[in-house]
Amino acid sequence: MNTEFRIANPVNTPPVMTVTALNQAVAQLLERNLPLTWVSGEISNYTRAASGHWYFTLKDSGAQVRAVMFRGRAQYADFQPKEGDKVEVRALVTLYAPRGDYQLSVEAIRRAGVGNLYEAFLRLKAQLGQEGLFDPERKRPLPAFVRSIGIVTSPQAAALRDVLTALHRRAPHVNVILYPTPVQGEGAGLKIAQAIATAADRQECDVLLVCRGGGSMEDLWAFNEEVVARTIVNCPMPVIAGIGHETDFTIADFAADLRAATPTAAAELAATPRAEWLQALQRQAQVLNRCMRRQLDDHAQTLDWQSRRLQSPKAAISAKRQLLANLARNLNQSASLSVRQARHELAQSTQAWRSLKPDVTSHKLLLADWQRRLKNAAQHDISRQRQHLQALQTQLEMLNPQRTLERGYAIISDHKGKALRNTSELKPQTLLQVRLARGTAEVGISSVQAKLD
Repeated sequence: MNTEFRIANPVNTPPVMTVTALNQAVAQLLERNLPLTWVSGEISNYTRAASGHWYFTLKDSGAQVRAVMFRGRAQYADFQPKEGDKVEVRALVTLYAPRGDYQLSVEAIRRAGVGNLYEAFLRLKAQLGQEGLFDPERKRPLPAFVRSIGIVTSPQAAALRDVLTALHRRAPHVNVILYPTPVQGEGAGLKIAQAIATAADRQECDVLLVCRGGGSMEDLWAFNEEVVARTIVNCPMPVIAGIGHETDFTIADFAADLRAATPTAAAELAATPRAEWLQALQRQAQVLNRCMRRQLDDHAQTLDWQSRRLQSPKAAISAKRQLLANLARNLNQSASLSVRQARHELAQSTQAWRSLKPDVTSHKLLLADWQRRLKNAAQHDISRQRQHLQALQTQLEMLNPQRTLERGYAIISDHKGKALRNTSELKPQTLLQVRLARGTAEVGISSVQAKLD
C-alpha cells in the first residue's frame, strides 16, 4: 500500500515571485500610474549607440535618473545633445526589467526654455489672429508673371544658395534682389523687419521671399517677433515665407501671404518655370495660328462671293483712286497743320524762354562793384592796422628800460640780481651791481646814510 505525504501551505501565504515577474509588475505599475510628462535636467554621460539609440543621465543639483531615447524618436530631434546641456524631455517612467533599473523612456527632447518660448509663441499668435493679421481675406495673390524677386535672408545662409539655384533652374529670366540681414541672434528680428521695410519702400520687386534654413526654436525665434509680422502685413507686395523645414512654423509664416515648406519650395512658388511659359506661349501661338487660318479662309470665301458681284472693275479702281487721292490730300493737310502748330508752339516757347532768361550783365556789374569795394575796404583796413602797429611800436620803444639808462639813470641790484628801490635795502660792507647804459659795474658800500629829498 502506497502512502503519499503532503506539506500544506500556510494559510494566506503570498505566492513566491521570480525576479523577472517582480520587475515586470513594477514596470507596469510605473507606466500605469505615472503618465507621459515633461522632465527638466542636465545631460550627463551621453552615449549614442551604433544602433542609433541615445543613452544618457538626466540630473539636477539633488538627484539623477537614467534615460534612453530610441532611434525612432531620436531621428526627429532638431539637435544632438552634449555633456552639460540643459534640456527638457517628454518621457514615460519605466523599469528596464533585465537589470531592474528605473529609467525614463524619452519620446521628445528640447532645449530648456523652449516651453516658455512656445507659450510666448502661442500668446502672440492668438493676439495677432484676433487682430485679423492672419485672415485669408487679407492675403494678397501672387502676380501671374514675375519680373523681379526680392530675398530677405543672410548672405551666408545655405537657404540663399538653395533659393538662387532653384530660381536659376526654373526662371533664369527673373531679376533677383537681395536684402541682407542676420536671421538669428540678438536684435535679428528688428533687422529682418528693417530689411522687409526697405524692400517695401523701394518697391523694386514683384514678390518678396523671407527665408532661412532649419534650426531649433531658439534659432528661428527672430521670425516669431511681432515687429516682423506687422512689417510683413504692411508690405505692399506679396510675401512668401520659407522658414525652416516642413514641420517648422513661425509667426512670420502665418502673417505671410503664402507659406512654403522650405526655402527651395518658396522659390518654386514665387516664379513659374520658364518652360511652362514657353509651353503656354506655344499653345497660344497654335490657337492664334488656327484663328488666323480660319479668318483667312473666311475672307477668301467672302472675296469669292464679292468677286461674283463685281460688275465693273474699272469703276471700282477709279473709286479707289479717288478715295486714295482724298486720303492723300487729307494727310497732307493734317501734316501741314501739325507742322504749323508745332512751329507756332516752338516760337511761343522760345519767346517765353527769352523772357524768363536772366539778365546776367547787371549781376556782373554789381559783382565787379562789390569786388572793388571789398578791395578798397581791405586796403584801408590794412593801412589803419599798420598805423596802429606803428603807434604801439613807438610806445613800446618809449617804455624800453635801455632808453631810461641812456638818459643817465642806473639800475642797482644785490648779488642775487634783485633790483633795489629803497635805502633800507642797502647794507654796509656789501657789493652791489650797477647797470648803466653801457655795461655793468660792482661797487662796495662803506656806510649808508638815509637822505630825505
